[in-house]
Amino acid sequence: MMIDKTITTPSLLVKEINKDIAGVFTQEHHYSPVFPKLTKHYLGIFNEETNVLVGVLTLGWGTQPRQTIKKLFPSLDTQDYLEIGKMCMTDEMPTNSETQMMKQVVRWIKKNRSDVSLLYTMADGIMGKPGYVYQAFNFYYGGSYWTDSFMTETGEKVHPRSMRKVLEDNAMWLRKNTKWNNKKLFWPTLEYLNIIKMKRIKGMMFRYMYPLNKQGKHLLQDNQATWSFQTNYPKTSDLQWKQQTDKGYVQIPQPHFNYDDVQYNTKNVNQFNKSNASLESWL
Repeated sequence: MMIDKTITTPSLLVKEINKDIAGVFTQEHHYSPVFPKLTKHYLGIFNEETNVLVGVLTLGWGTQPRQTIKKLFPSLDTQDYLEIGKMCMTDEMPTNSETQMMKQVVRWIKKNRSDVSLLYTMADGIMGKPGYVYQAFNFYYGGSYWTDSFMTETGEKVHPRSMRKVLEDNAMWLRKNTKWNNKKLFWPTLEYLNIIKMKRIKGMMFRYMYPLNKQGKHLLQDNQATWSFQTNYPKTSDLQWKQQTDKGYVQIPQPHFNYDDVQYNTKNVNQFNKSNASLESWL
Protein backbone atom coordinates (compact mmCIF):
# COMPACT_ATOMS: atom_id res chain seq x y z
CA MET A 1 0.00 0.00 0.00
CA MET A 2 1.38 3.45 -0.93
CA ILE A 3 1.80 5.85 2.02
CA ASP A 4 0.98 9.50 1.45
CA LYS A 5 3.97 11.47 2.75
CA THR A 6 2.55 14.89 1.88
CA ILE A 7 2.88 17.34 4.74
CA THR A 8 -0.19 19.54 5.02
CA THR A 9 -0.18 22.94 6.66
CA PRO A 10 -2.53 23.07 9.65
CA SER A 11 -5.31 25.65 9.69
CA LEU A 12 -4.02 28.85 11.24
CA LEU A 13 -5.79 31.36 13.44
CA VAL A 14 -4.63 34.92 14.19
CA LYS A 15 -5.18 36.58 17.58
CA GLU A 16 -3.71 39.66 19.25
CA ILE A 17 -1.47 38.55 22.11
CA ASN A 18 0.47 39.99 25.02
CA LYS A 19 3.60 42.00 24.13
CA ASP A 20 5.84 39.86 26.36
CA ILE A 21 4.56 36.61 24.86
CA ALA A 22 5.23 37.94 21.37
CA GLY A 23 8.66 39.25 22.33
CA VAL A 24 9.91 36.10 24.06
CA PHE A 25 8.58 33.86 21.26
CA THR A 26 10.17 36.04 18.58
CA GLN A 27 13.53 36.17 20.31
CA GLU A 28 13.52 32.38 20.44
CA HIS A 29 12.52 31.79 16.81
CA HIS A 30 13.74 34.83 14.85
CA TYR A 31 17.31 35.32 13.59
CA SER A 32 17.49 38.69 15.37
CA PRO A 33 16.30 39.35 18.95
CA VAL A 34 16.26 43.12 18.37
CA PHE A 35 12.67 44.43 18.29
CA PRO A 36 11.14 47.44 16.50
CA LYS A 37 10.10 50.15 18.96
CA LEU A 38 6.97 51.42 17.20
CA THR A 39 4.82 48.30 17.37
CA LYS A 40 1.03 48.67 17.29
CA HIS A 41 -0.21 45.08 17.08
CA TYR A 42 1.35 41.85 18.37
CA LEU A 43 -0.29 39.01 16.44
CA GLY A 44 -0.03 35.40 17.51
CA ILE A 45 -0.40 32.70 14.86
CA PHE A 46 -2.05 29.60 16.32
CA ASN A 47 -2.60 26.06 15.11
CA GLU A 48 -6.40 26.21 15.02
CA GLU A 49 -6.82 22.56 16.03
CA THR A 50 -4.41 22.49 18.97
CA ASN A 51 -4.48 26.20 19.95
CA VAL A 52 -0.66 26.07 20.09
CA LEU A 53 1.27 29.27 19.27
CA VAL A 54 3.32 28.54 16.15
CA GLY A 55 4.17 32.03 14.90
CA VAL A 56 4.27 35.74 15.63
CA LEU A 57 3.93 38.75 13.36
CA THR A 58 4.07 42.34 14.56
CA LEU A 59 2.58 45.40 12.89
CA GLY A 60 3.56 49.01 13.42
CA TRP A 61 6.11 51.30 11.81
CA GLY A 62 9.85 51.68 11.37
CA THR A 63 12.03 54.37 12.90
CA GLN A 64 10.65 57.15 10.66
CA PRO A 65 6.98 56.33 9.95
CA ARG A 66 5.90 59.57 8.30
CA GLN A 67 9.08 60.04 6.32
CA THR A 68 8.89 56.46 5.01
CA ILE A 69 5.40 56.72 3.54
CA LYS A 70 5.90 60.30 2.31
CA LYS A 71 8.96 59.24 0.34
CA LEU A 72 6.95 56.52 -1.39
CA PHE A 73 3.54 58.21 -1.60
CA PRO A 74 3.65 61.99 -0.95
CA SER A 75 -0.16 62.15 -0.65
CA LEU A 76 -0.32 59.58 2.19
CA ASP A 77 0.47 59.69 5.90
CA THR A 78 1.12 57.24 8.73
CA GLN A 79 -2.56 56.34 9.21
CA ASP A 80 -2.66 54.94 5.65
CA TYR A 81 -0.25 52.04 6.16
CA LEU A 82 1.17 49.49 8.56
CA GLU A 83 4.60 47.92 8.43
CA ILE A 84 5.57 44.37 9.30
CA GLY A 85 8.16 44.53 12.06
CA LYS A 86 8.90 40.94 13.01
CA MET A 87 7.71 37.69 11.46
CA CYS A 88 8.68 34.18 12.49
CA MET A 89 7.38 30.64 12.92
CA THR A 90 8.57 27.51 14.67
CA ASP A 91 10.93 25.28 12.70
CA GLU A 92 8.42 22.41 12.90
CA MET A 93 5.96 24.14 10.57
CA PRO A 94 5.88 23.06 6.89
CA THR A 95 7.72 25.21 4.37
CA ASN A 96 4.60 26.87 2.92
CA SER A 97 3.26 27.87 6.35
CA GLU A 98 4.50 31.47 6.16
CA THR A 99 2.39 32.06 3.06
CA GLN A 100 -0.65 30.72 4.93
CA MET A 101 0.24 32.92 7.89
CA MET A 102 0.41 35.96 5.62
CA LYS A 103 -3.01 35.12 4.21
CA GLN A 104 -4.56 35.02 7.68
CA VAL A 105 -2.77 38.20 8.80
CA VAL A 106 -4.03 40.13 5.77
CA ARG A 107 -7.53 38.85 6.53
CA TRP A 108 -7.11 40.05 10.15
CA ILE A 109 -5.98 43.52 9.04
CA LYS A 110 -8.89 43.92 6.64
CA LYS A 111 -11.32 42.97 9.41
CA ASN A 112 -9.76 44.91 12.29
CA ARG A 113 -7.94 47.78 10.55
CA SER A 114 -10.10 48.59 7.54
CA ASP A 115 -8.74 52.15 7.67
CA VAL A 116 -5.34 50.96 6.41
CA SER A 117 -4.72 50.82 2.64
CA LEU A 118 -1.20 49.41 2.39
CA LEU A 119 0.93 46.79 4.12
CA TYR A 120 4.62 47.63 3.87
CA THR A 121 7.65 45.54 4.70
CA MET A 122 11.36 45.26 4.11
CA ALA A 123 13.35 42.15 3.27
CA ASP A 124 16.64 42.27 5.18
CA GLY A 125 19.11 41.63 2.39
CA ILE A 126 22.04 42.36 4.68
CA MET A 127 20.96 39.20 6.54
CA GLY A 128 20.68 37.22 3.30
CA LYS A 129 16.91 37.66 2.86
CA PRO A 130 15.70 38.75 -0.62
CA GLY A 131 12.04 38.43 0.43
CA TYR A 132 10.83 35.08 -0.94
CA VAL A 133 7.91 34.95 1.52
CA TYR A 134 6.54 38.25 0.21
CA GLN A 135 7.13 37.21 -3.37
CA ALA A 136 5.15 34.01 -2.82
CA PHE A 137 2.23 36.10 -1.55
CA ASN A 138 2.36 38.45 -4.58
CA PHE A 139 3.57 41.57 -2.81
CA TYR A 140 4.63 44.37 -5.13
CA TYR A 141 8.39 44.94 -5.18
CA GLY A 142 9.55 48.55 -4.79
CA GLY A 143 13.27 48.38 -5.40
CA SER A 144 16.33 48.21 -3.17
CA TYR A 145 18.77 50.49 -1.44
CA TRP A 146 22.02 50.24 0.51
CA THR A 147 21.82 50.30 4.28
CA ASP A 148 24.53 50.72 6.92
CA SER A 149 25.15 48.41 9.84
CA PHE A 150 28.01 47.90 12.24
CA MET A 151 29.42 44.55 13.32
CA THR A 152 31.26 43.99 16.57
CA GLU A 153 34.16 41.63 17.10
CA THR A 154 31.72 38.99 18.39
CA GLY A 155 29.34 39.39 15.43
CA GLU A 156 26.63 41.57 17.00
CA LYS A 157 24.74 43.66 14.42
CA VAL A 158 24.40 47.27 15.54
CA HIS A 159 22.09 49.81 13.89
CA PRO A 160 23.54 53.31 13.33
CA ARG A 161 20.90 54.67 15.73
CA SER A 162 22.43 52.55 18.50
CA MET A 163 25.90 54.00 17.99
CA ARG A 164 25.46 57.18 20.08
CA LYS A 165 27.93 56.13 22.80
CA VAL A 166 30.47 55.06 20.17
CA LEU A 167 30.17 58.45 18.46
CA GLU A 168 30.65 60.27 21.75
CA ASP A 169 33.72 58.19 22.61
CA ASN A 170 35.05 58.59 19.06
CA ALA A 171 34.68 62.40 19.32
CA MET A 172 36.58 62.43 22.64
CA TRP A 173 39.33 60.32 21.08
CA LEU A 174 39.58 62.71 18.11
CA ARG A 175 39.84 65.78 20.34
CA LYS A 176 42.57 64.12 22.35
CA ASN A 177 44.60 62.71 19.48
CA THR A 178 44.01 65.10 16.57
CA LYS A 179 43.19 68.74 15.84
CA TRP A 180 39.52 67.87 15.28
CA ASN A 181 37.34 70.06 17.51
CA ASN A 182 33.79 69.93 16.12
CA LYS A 183 30.78 69.70 18.41
CA LYS A 184 29.32 66.52 16.97
CA LEU A 185 30.35 63.44 15.03
CA PHE A 186 27.76 61.88 12.73
CA TRP A 187 29.60 58.72 11.66
CA PRO A 188 32.44 56.93 13.45
CA THR A 189 35.86 57.20 11.86
CA LEU A 190 37.46 54.11 10.36
CA GLU A 191 40.53 54.55 12.56
CA TYR A 192 38.42 54.48 15.72
CA LEU A 193 36.33 51.52 14.48
CA ASN A 194 39.58 49.60 14.02
CA ILE A 195 40.59 50.45 17.58
CA ILE A 196 37.34 49.08 19.05
CA LYS A 197 37.37 46.16 16.57
CA MET A 198 34.12 47.06 14.85
CA LYS A 199 33.30 46.97 11.13
CA ARG A 200 31.04 49.21 9.06
CA ILE A 201 29.16 47.07 6.55
CA LYS A 202 26.68 47.97 3.83
CA GLY A 203 24.04 45.57 2.58
CA MET A 204 20.85 45.61 0.54
CA MET A 205 17.32 46.26 1.74
CA PHE A 206 14.34 45.36 -0.46
CA ARG A 207 10.99 47.18 -0.33
CA TYR A 208 7.67 45.32 -0.58
CA MET A 209 4.09 46.62 -0.52
CA TYR A 210 0.72 44.86 -0.50
CA PRO A 211 -2.62 46.58 -1.26
CA LEU A 212 -5.36 46.01 1.32
CA ASN A 213 -8.24 47.75 -0.45
CA LYS A 214 -9.21 49.46 -3.72
CA GLN A 215 -7.29 52.61 -2.86
CA GLY A 216 -4.14 50.57 -2.23
CA LYS A 217 -4.53 48.71 -5.52
CA HIS A 218 -5.01 51.97 -7.38
CA LEU A 219 -1.89 53.47 -5.82
CA LEU A 220 0.29 50.51 -6.77
CA GLN A 221 -1.14 49.45 -10.12
CA ASP A 222 -1.29 53.00 -11.53
CA ASN A 223 2.26 53.78 -10.42
CA GLN A 224 1.27 56.54 -8.02
CA ALA A 225 4.47 56.00 -6.01
CA THR A 226 7.74 57.87 -6.37
CA TRP A 227 9.33 54.43 -6.83
CA SER A 228 8.05 51.90 -9.35
CA PHE A 229 6.30 48.94 -7.72
CA GLN A 230 6.22 45.81 -9.88
CA THR A 231 6.79 42.04 -9.75
CA ASN A 232 10.30 41.74 -11.18
CA TYR A 233 11.56 40.23 -7.94
CA PRO A 234 15.15 40.08 -6.63
CA LYS A 235 16.83 36.74 -6.00
CA THR A 236 19.68 35.48 -3.85
CA SER A 237 22.11 36.40 -6.64
CA ASP A 238 21.13 40.07 -6.18
CA LEU A 239 22.42 40.20 -2.61
CA GLN A 240 25.56 42.28 -2.08
CA TRP A 241 27.74 43.36 0.83
CA LYS A 242 30.50 45.95 1.17
CA GLN A 243 32.88 46.77 4.01
CA GLN A 244 34.57 50.09 4.72
CA THR A 245 38.38 49.97 4.42
CA ASP A 246 41.16 52.52 4.14
CA LYS A 247 40.83 52.07 0.36
CA GLY A 248 37.11 52.77 0.33
CA TYR A 249 34.29 50.22 0.31
CA VAL A 250 35.17 46.77 -1.01
CA GLN A 251 32.89 43.86 -1.90
CA ILE A 252 32.83 41.07 0.70
CA PRO A 253 31.06 37.71 1.12
CA GLN A 254 27.95 37.60 3.29
CA PRO A 255 28.86 38.55 6.88
CA HIS A 256 27.57 36.25 9.59
CA PHE A 257 25.93 38.30 12.30
CA ASN A 258 24.95 36.69 15.60
CA TYR A 259 23.68 37.78 18.99
CA ASP A 260 25.59 35.36 21.23
CA ASP A 261 27.22 38.30 23.02
CA VAL A 262 24.90 41.33 23.11
CA GLN A 263 26.51 44.60 24.21
CA TYR A 264 24.91 47.38 22.17
CA ASN A 265 21.35 46.03 21.98
CA THR A 266 21.00 45.04 25.63
CA LYS A 267 18.14 47.40 26.50
CA ASN A 268 16.11 46.37 23.47
CA VAL A 269 16.69 42.64 23.89
CA ASN A 270 15.88 42.72 27.62
CA GLN A 271 12.67 44.75 27.32
CA PHE A 272 10.34 41.74 27.61
CA ASN A 273 9.23 40.33 30.95
CA LYS A 274 9.57 36.56 30.73
CA SER A 275 7.43 36.09 33.83
CA ASN A 276 4.53 37.66 31.87
CA ALA A 277 5.11 35.48 28.83
CA SER A 278 3.00 32.49 29.87
CA LEU A 279 0.50 31.90 27.09
CA GLU A 280 -1.66 29.68 29.26
CA SER A 281 -2.11 32.29 31.98
CA TRP A 282 -2.73 35.08 29.48
CA LEU A 283 -5.39 33.11 27.61
